[in-house]
Amino acid sequence: MVSMTGLTHSTDGSLRTMERGSSGLRRLFREAAKFGAVGGAGVLVNLGVFNLVRQVTDLQVVRASVIATIVAIVFNYVGFRYFTYRDRDKSGRTREMSLFLLYSAIGLVIENGVLYTATYGFGWDSPLQSNIFKFLGIGVATLFRFWSYRTWVFRAIPAREPVARSASSDGSRRTQRVP
Repeated sequence: MVSMTGLTHSTDGSLRTMERGSSGLRRLFREAAKFGAVGGAGVLVNLGVFNLVRQVTDLQVVRASVIATIVAIVFNYVGFRYFTYRDRDKSGRTREMSLFLLYSAIGLVIENGVLYTATYGFGWDSPLQSNIFKFLGIGVATLFRFWSYRTWVFRAIPAREPVARSASSDGSRRTQRVP
C-alpha cells in the first residue's frame, strides 16, 4: 500500500521508501553539483595559472593556456576521482586514467580552439579578451567533459539484482536472484 508520504508497506510489514521517478533526476543534480564544485575550483586553477604564466613568461597566449589547462586537468582528476565520483567503479584504474586523459585532451583542444580562433582568427588578444575567450572555451569544453566523464570514465557500478528468499518444502531457506 502506498501512502502520501512516499513510503510503502512491504509484504513483511516494514516501511520502505518508494522510488520516485524524480530520484534519478535528483542523483543527476547532486552529481552535477559535485562536478560543478570540482570544476569551479578547476576553472580558478586554470585561469590563475594562465594569468600567472602570461605575466612571468613571454609565451604566446595559446601555449600559456595549454599549460594552464594541463595543470587544471591534473587538479580535476584528483577532485573527480576522490570527491565527485568516489562511489563509482574503481576496478580499472588504468582504463579510467587512459580514458580520462583522452577525453581531457579532446576538452583541451575544444577549450584552446576557442581561444586560438579569437586570438589568431579575429585578433582579439588583449588580456581581458584572452580571459573572456579562455573562460568561454572552458565552458564549452566543460559540457563535453561532463558527458564523457560520467558516461565513459567514471562509470556507475551496476545495480545488484534483488535477492528473493523463499522457503522450500523441507523448511530450509533458499536464495534466488531476481532478474
